Amino acid sequence: MFNNKSILITGGTGSFGKKYTKTILERYNPKRLIILSRDELKQFEMQQTYNDPCMRYFIGDVRDGERMMQAMKDVDFVIHAAAQKQVPAAEYNPMECIKTNIHGAENVIKAAIANNVEKVIALSTDKAANPINLYGATKLASDKLFVAANNMVGQGKTRFACVRYGNVVGSRGSVVPFFKKLLADGAESLPITHEEMTRFWITLQDGVDFVLKNFERMHGGEIFVPKIPSVQIMDLAEAYAPGLKTDIIGIRPGEKLHEIMCPADDSHLTIEFDNHYVLCPTITFYGGDYDYQNNHLNEKGEPVVQGHEYNSGNNDHFLSVEEIREFDKFAEL
Repeated sequence: MFNNKSILITGGTGSFGKKYTKTILERYNPKRLIILSRDELKQFEMQQTYNDPCMRYFIGDVRDGERMMQAMKDVDFVIHAAAQKQVPAAEYNPMECIKTNIHGAENVIKAAIANNVEKVIALSTDKAANPINLYGATKLASDKLFVAANNMVGQGKTRFACVRYGNVVGSRGSVVPFFKKLLADGAESLPITHEEMTRFWITLQDGVDFVLKNFERMHGGEIFVPKIPSVQIMDLAEAYAPGLKTDIIGIRPGEKLHEIMCPADDSHLTIEFDNHYVLCPTITFYGGDYDYQNNHLNEKGEPVVQGHEYNSGNNDHFLSVEEIREFDKFAEL
């Protein structure tokens, strides 16, 4: 569906954007593939690898509504990956996080509707479910904006959906590169926030593939959640540094013991498919009532039982130490 189409990726010089670009160029023949980000150095560096004739590099910030209007001219599909993501940084710089994650989402929505974009998928995070930190709260607000945008569009053709998943192995700012750097520097122990902490685990390629597939699945208004494994933080430490001492340093500001992707409070809105969940919108959209149990790939889902919660602690699939090491082989960016 991406052949001869124009695709825009906000935050396109990040880990996701680069992997998405690589995947699109390998599998499709897009008319234009537009990378929008605010860091000219990262764009210059990315151009050394991704310089296909269809590539376009736009300096811009999602906070700038006018620039977003220009960037989306004649665009068919948008992947909104731009965000301020670091939990502690958001706690210390709350207004900056709000400007990017909430006001930026609003600008993306307005520009997409004004330019008659066909489909938009916004990247969310497990931290948006029952958020306890500002980053998660802003992404929850962003999710609500993108879901409600399907009503704002009226009789227009633009449709919006969100994709929510967990920690990406090896992405910038994740614990794996942090551990690896400590070990490379000769660390004699690894810092662990809490010995019972768990996290969802996904490779960047799996995240990209899930987003691509959801462009085909979506009606509009869904929050898509993949079924992915969890890891125990102590198993993670053992996988990268067998037998090395660990130091318990305490949970960081705004951090959870276990991450949630489908909250129990939303169980009445949650539909389970073979390899993913869909959280349905709480509102009814103008001019349409979609059957979210049946998607455009003819996959059929069933409502979950009342009170069902999908979190990294109650997951039925945990990676072993050896499986964590295997995952790492597929984590190259």
